[in-house]
Amino acid sequence: MVNFYIGLDLGQASDYTALIIVESIPDPGGKIYHVRRLERIRGEPYPKVAEKVKAIMASPALAGKTALVVDQTGVGRPVVDLLREAGLKPIAVSIHGGDAVSQDGPTWKVPKRDLVGVLQVLLQQQRFKVSDQLKLGPVLQTEMLNFKVKIDPITAHDSYSAWRDNEHDDLVLSAALACWWAETRPPKPHPFGLPLPRPEQLLTGRVPQPRIPKF
Repeated sequence: MVNFYIGLDLGQASDYTALIIVESIPDPGGKIYHVRRLERIRGEPYPKVAEKVKAIMASPALAGKTALVVDQTGVGRPVVDLLREAGLKPIAVSIHGGDAVSQDGPTWKVPKRDLVGVLQVLLQQQRFKVSDQLKLGPVLQTEMLNFKVKIDPITAHDSYSAWRDNEHDDLVLSAALACWWAETRPPKPHPFGLPLPRPEQLLTGRVPQPRIPKF
């Protein structure tokens, strides 16, 4: 049973790569997510990053019960390949500014608003817990509060004032990746090609029932 989620945001050579480990704990009001580890890596080659992630997932506390969610948008694709070559099964996420979740082979294409939206809901419901004892905990808390969404009225695409605009945005993204998958875990595409439910539908339980064609 999966109850740990690793979010991995891969930065350029001069940027930080952020790693977060979140544990989900059952609760009558909805799962509570506790941040167990926050780490920022700079200057390590990607193969070393892949080895580090593999070692973390092989630890007794995490082995066999951890999902790995990776941002594949920028430099992430070759690192996702490295992770797969290492025997891991990363959930690759390609982030865009549109409004629809889709799947392209092993890659999920997810709007930024969906990722951030899940995190915002958890914060509002007090279901995302960050310990002040974590060195980067206060930084993550501050960056989550600083997010502001801007929607283009013509394209309906969105932008975020704090998305990779400064050195700490990687923490927010890694948290959003882990929580998005933990909360929504998108179902497999319908065999008749029907659209996937929206994350907010999954969160509220209001998923439209598809009409099955007659043969």
